[in-house]
Amino acid sequence: MDSPVHCTLDLDAPGKNFGRLEVPRSTNEAGWSHLLVPIVTVNGGDGPTVLVLGGVHGDEPEGQVAALRLARETEPEDVSGKLVIIPCASMEASHANTRLWPSGANFNRSFPGRTDGPLDEQLSDFITRHLIAPSEIVIDMHSGGRSSLFGVWSEMHWVDDPEQRRRMVDAMLAWNTPMHFVYIDVAGTGLLVGEAERQGKVVVATELGGGGHVLATTHRVAIDGLRNVLRHFGVLAGEALTREQLGLEPPVVVRATDDDNYLFAPDAGHWETLVDPGDRVTAGQLVGRVHFIDRPDREPSLVHTPREGGVCVGRAIAPCEPGDNVLVIGPQVDASELM
Repeated sequence: MDSPVHCTLDLDAPGKNFGRLEVPRSTNEAGWSHLLVPIVTVNGGDGPTVLVLGGVHGDEPEGQVAALRLARETEPEDVSGKLVIIPCASMEASHANTRLWPSGANFNRSFPGRTDGPLDEQLSDFITRHLIAPSEIVIDMHSGGRSSLFGVWSEMHWVDDPEQRRRMVDAMLAWNTPMHFVYIDVAGTGLLVGEAERQGKVVVATELGGGGHVLATTHRVAIDGLRNVLRHFGVLAGEALTREQLGLEPPVVVRATDDDNYLFAPDAGHWETLVDPGDRVTAGQLVGRVHFIDRPDREPSLVHTPREGGVCVGRAIAPCEPGDNVLVIGPQVDASELM
């Protein structure tokens, strides 16, 4: 079997088309059922194919809204090439405002997937082979969800191939976010962007704030940046602009590619942060405490940073378990160093 997932669209059809991916399943409420994932294509003829995804995690609405707007507001005459848009890859998680699927699956740890796996792996297998593979560019929009507060930034993995990395850096900068972030995987493998990078694609991702709230400024950065990246690649009509042309300050570029850039809770309790995203810290500085609500007599556990740098990510909720990420601290670099 090529794939149990059925796509109701001819992905190569001209014009603008709305359809869905159908993943067969059986539930307590319906013995015969499908998991439905909307998909949109906007085909304007010759040019690159770009895959745009939001909602890989359900509690990250920023990318979902930007992808929905792109799908509704873009017409074939605006496009040179083809846009394939999945506004929300994790539909049931989005409806529940949860990071994970009801099954407990983290869809962003399900790639490349397999045809005979659970639902998340069947869907990721289809995306891997039928959507990522024919695309030249993959855009995957995330935020901090309910649990983390990120700076508003575009981001990328560090990849070894210098030409792939150069094109990814250029695309990352084209989002025109106030920050840009280069990162490593610290919570397992199986990421969508990792699979796209393995296939040699130019990959652009984001972390657009988070903490369970979305500002109007964040929505504007999401859709304006997405469109500017597509103009950068020549897929969307219009001129790609730089932050300088827009009268904005140069962006802050952070490289967090060492394990000790990521700080974790040593105990279960309530996290008290002593620093916020955007703050500068020095090596050895006390940056937070874990308090024990049921033990007023017990001194809190202390968290110090092993290195200096800027605070990029903070935990957005107080309750924590041992091993939960509480802060990310990274050094600022010049974009030219990434090339």
